[in-house]
Amino acid sequence: MKILVTGGAGFIGSHLCKKLLAAGNEVLCVDNFFTGSKKNILDLLKNPKFELLRHDVTFPLYVEIDQIYNLACPASPVHYQFDPVQTTKTSVHGAINMLGLAKRTRAKILQASTSEVYGDPDVHPQPESYWGKVNPIGIRSCYDEGKRCAETLFFDYYRQHNTKIRVIRIFNTYGPNMNPHDGRVVSNFIVQALKNKDITIYGDGSQTRSFQYVDDLISGMIKMMNNKKDFVGPVNIGNPIEFTIKELAEKIISMIPESTSKIIFEDLPQDDPRQRKPDITLAKKELNWEPTVQLEAGLTKTIEYFKSIIK
Repeated sequence: MKILVTGGAGFIGSHLCKKLLAAGNEVLCVDNFFTGSKKNILDLLKNPKFELLRHDVTFPLYVEIDQIYNLACPASPVHYQFDPVQTTKTSVHGAINMLGLAKRTRAKILQASTSEVYGDPDVHPQPESYWGKVNPIGIRSCYDEGKRCAETLFFDYYRQHNTKIRVIRIFNTYGPNMNPHDGRVVSNFIVQALKNKDITIYGDGSQTRSFQYVDDLISGMIKMMNNKKDFVGPVNIGNPIEFTIKELAEKIISMIPESTSKIIFEDLPQDDPRQRKPDITLAKKELNWEPTVQLEAGLTKTIEYFKSIIK
């Protein structure tokens, strides 16, 4: 198949492109390189079935394809808060443009939504039926509400135009090709530990997250795109094993024994969620999917990656 991956040079997109190529597909990788990097896809450029296009999804794209994975959008607070208006436009205008392309070409399109649609949840763990508790005017709203609006657009195109949609909600994901400066806890902690800097925890470290290794996510994405049922989602794709942020920091320090880093605590940012854990009952039932990579195994590979890029 001819498959378009928007945000294909990013952390998750680069892994997806690699997996799709390995399955024999033709892949068109589209990225404006705001957070994506050519280094992530360097080894793919020599593959004759891989094509790279510098393009911003807030503008229409005219190509012929069979499937679209819409991943384009900065996903870490430090990046999506840098230009919040553009972040919202990427989610909303990007969705409109990619849905228009899917409608014209009759392609199947998957939206990479996010656990951030649940905001700071009152329900724990979070099932897909939960509508969330999101501040519409906070500093995270450009991302949270942008992704929520994108989901709205996907389902309206599905109901109004019979567009073949799939919607997944991605929970915290980590692995090789992460940007060392993206401000996410896994990359932050590993980089700080490798550089013997203090590991910064915002708040008291009791807030929880669930961490899934990128290979598990890619498996879930492809299963969702290719499932033959009428199941369109949304579906949570994440690891339901929960850790406190303090536990994660201590685990990373223990896995880098040469590190002299100490843990320090700073004030919690506005609207930072206290808990985040997916209910994956639906993914198990509809996709026969659940994560298989344990945290320590995934962290080992991720630490090796950061060691290779940090000089």
